[in-house]
Amino acid sequence: PPWAAMGHTAWTVGAPGAQVRLAEPPRISEVYVPEQLLKTGPLPDPDGDFVQGHGGAVCAASADGLLLLVYAETRLFARIVARQGGRPLRLPPQTDALKSIDPDHVPNVTRFVLNPLTRQITRLPNRVTKFEVSPLFNLRMGLLTQADRGHGPPDKFAVAELQEGDLMLRFLSEKGRWENVVLSPCQLPSARRMKIDQPALAFGGRLWWVDVTWGAVSADPFTDRPELSFIELPRSSVLPARSPLPEAEGEVSWSEYRRVDANQGRLRYVEVSRKEPFLLSSFVLDNDGTGWTLEHRVALSKLWADGGHLWLPLPAGKTPQIELLDPLNANVVYLTVDKKHVIVVDMNMKKVIGSYRYGKDFSVPCVLPPWLGSSRIPSAGKATGKDKTLSDVLVRSDIQ
Repeated sequence: PPWAAMGHTAWTVGAPGAQVRLAEPPRISEVYVPEQLLKTGPLPDPDGDFVQGHGGAVCAASADGLLLLVYAETRLFARIVARQGGRPLRLPPQTDALKSIDPDHVPNVTRFVLNPLTRQITRLPNRVTKFEVSPLFNLRMGLLTQADRGHGPPDKFAVAELQEGDLMLRFLSEKGRWENVVLSPCQLPSARRMKIDQPALAFGGRLWWVDVTWGAVSADPFTDRPELSFIELPRSSVLPARSPLPEAEGEVSWSEYRRVDANQGRLRYVEVSRKEPFLLSSFVLDNDGTGWTLEHRVALSKLWADGGHLWLPLPAGKTPQIELLDPLNANVVYLTVDKKHVIVVDMNMKKVIGSYRYGKDFSVPCVLPPWLGSSRIPSAGKATGKDKTLSDVLVRSDIQ
C-alpha cells in the first residue's frame, strides 16, 4: 500500500530478523522485532511474585516511512497461588499492564529505527539518562530524516525528545550518540504550560509537539541550537489550560476529538464536536505559519441520516472520535464509533466512503514512498546546514 496505519503495539518474534505485516488502511499493520535484539537484565526470583515481560510500541514515523520503535523489559505482578510438582502456579498479570508493573524495577529500554519495507533495523545506543517514566507512552520523542538533495532517500536521521527547561535530548545518526542540547525558546502567548497529548510528528524538516487544546511547538533537531516556534490552534478551538472534558468517562481525553497532522504537504488541524450534529472541521495552516484557514465543515449526523449503517443508533453517551488523517488525501478522515467501527469520511464529497469493524487501538500513519523498498537506514552523514525558518519550511513543503 502507499501508506500504512501502524499499530501502536509492537511485538516480539523468535525469528532472526524483523517482520512487518502490512495491511491496507484502515486495517492495522503490525511490527515484530527479534527477541534477541532486546536489552534484558537478570530474571526475577522464580519463587517471587513477579515475572519478566516485554512491551513494545511504535512511537513515531518519519515523513518518508522510517519507524521509531521502543521496547521495555518489565516485571509484572503474577502472584503464586499454588505449586504443582515444585512448579509455581500463578494468577495471570492484569490486562492493564500499568497496574501490574513492579514500581521498584528499573526497566531496560531498547530503541530501534526500522525500515518497514526492507525490514532493515538499527538499534540505538542507551540514552544519556537511564531512568525513564512510561517509555512506551512517550509522546515527546519523534523521528526526523533529512536528504542532502532535499528529497528522496534520507542521508541522516535524528531522534529527539522535548524535555523540560528548554532542553532537547537527541540522537543524530552522523554522530552515533545521544546528547543534550539547549533550545532557543520561543515567546508563548501566555504563561501556561504545554501538555503534549499526541505523538510527535515530522513535517517540513522539523519535529512538532502538539497540545490539542492550545497549539504546537516545532524545532529542527539537526541544528547546533534548535530554535522553537509556536503556532496556536484556530482561535475558536483554543481552550483554557487544563480544561476538563465535559461528561468524560474513563480514559477519554481531548486528543480523541482533535488531531494535528501532515498530509499532502500541508499541516492540518481536524476536530469533531461532541454533540449533535457532530461537526467535523478541518483547518489548514497558512504558508507563512501565522494562521489557519477553514477547509471543510461537515455535519456527520446528516451524512448517515439515511440510516442502515451498522454503527447506528449511536450508543448512549458515545460520540465519533478521530482515529487518523489520511496522509495522502487531505479530504479523508478516519473516525471510530464506540471502539467498534471505523468510519471513513470524505469531507469534500460530504460522504461516508467506507466502514469497517474496529480492529486495534491507536495507530500511527506511515507513508511508504516508492524508493523506501530499496533504501537503507542512514548510519553516517555530513554536517548539517543552517536552521530552516518556519516560513521556509511551510512554503517548500507546499511546493513539494
